[in-house]
Amino acid sequence: MPQQQPSVGRIVHYQLTEQDATDINRRRKDFHESRGAEDRTGYIGHVGNRVAEGDQFPAIIVRVWDESTVTCNLQVLLDGNDTYWATSRAEGAEPGHWTWPPRH
Repeated sequence: MPQQQPSVGRIVHYQLTEQDATDINRRRKDFHESRGAEDRTGYIGHVGNRVAEGDQFPAIIVRVWDESTVTCNLQVLLDGNDTYWATSRAEGAEPGHWTWPPRH
């Protein structure tokens, strides 16, 4: 089977880093503390379950920067109403990297 190549629109799995999780949780906390959720102004903020380093989420490749190192920008689909923009991420198995989903 030929090796898969990243391209715009492909779905991969992304593993959050500690800094990713800190950024996501801070944005969600800021929204709740701003009372935006309670005031029902129609403002859509960051809402979702807490995340941690190593959590894995589906992500859509939005740009391929370097096919030789398989570096891509990703829109990570979080467990909530928001996404996370992970820029210049390489393929790999550790936090901060993406992998192809397993085939079942």
